[in-house]
Amino acid sequence: MLILGLVLLVVGFVTGISILWTIGIILVVLGAIFWILGSMGHAVAGRRHYW
Repeated sequence: MLILGLVLLVVGFVTGISILWTIGIILVVLGAIFWILGSMGHAVAGRRHYW
């Protein structure tokens, strides 16, 4: 999710499509939150580890 968000940020920035930029920001933030929760040992989306 984190990588997809970064790709959408880059594509949205290069093409000037603002919806891609917005979705990219949301995915980066959610991916970072899930990564932090998973590294702390909390179950994320029913999984013990989030990759």
